[in-house]
Amino acid sequence: MIKALSIGLLAGYVAGAPIETVEAAAEFDHEDKSVSAQHGRELFPLYALRNKCNRMCDARDRAASAATMMSVKGDADALKGGPIKALEMLALNDDLNTVVQSESMCTRRAAMARAAGLAAGLAMSTVNQPGFAAETKMVKMGSDSGQLVFQPDEIKICAGDSVTWTNNKGGPHNVVFDEDAIPAGVSQESISMDDQLGDEGATFTKKFDTKGEYSYYCEPHRGAGMQATLIVA
Repeated sequence: MIKALSIGLLAGYVAGAPIETVEAAAEFDHEDKSVSAQHGRELFPLYALRNKCNRMCDARDRAASAATMMSVKGDADALKGGPIKALEMLALNDDLNTVVQSESMCTRRAAMARAAGLAAGLAMSTVNQPGFAAETKMVKMGSDSGQLVFQPDEIKICAGDSVTWTNNKGGPHNVVFDEDAIPAGVSQESISMDDQLGDEGATFTKKFDTKGEYSYYCEPHRGAGMQATLIVA
């Protein structure tokens, strides 16, 4: 739904573009198909001030210039805040292109969160904060049927995300990281639990900033195979 909102908002701006802007973009598209075939077409070219070309393209320059003017005018208030609005629209364009083109799940997720924030009217300073796109993944300690396992026993998060472990069944439980199976430079004590969770529903949350693979276990039930893996990308 967020993606639809972001793309729908951008589509509205494009639909309202001056006719000469659209014609200029079409002219460029006709003249530069060979370049596009080699380098790929950006999804939202009308909002890019610069695009990857092998030569100077007058038609694209006219389209980009018109699109930039379109983003900063429309009413008196827009004229007053024009430069900021223009930067926000360029940032939105960049983020939407990243969502489509990036091969990294974490990069795509962060770009989508920023694009959704800009589309909702948030300031660039807000959406560019390191923790803006951060998420929290949930892990059960003990299955609903009482098995001594972590569910799920493997999760993947992005750097800056957090994990919350909830004492579900079969406690007490804890989370102890294997000091020989965590990224170099990470303190095993700083990410492991000091105590055990005895009450059902009790939680333990930890944020992870260092990328790599982490192995951890429940100390009281390690012999029963209660261990899991965390991957920070």
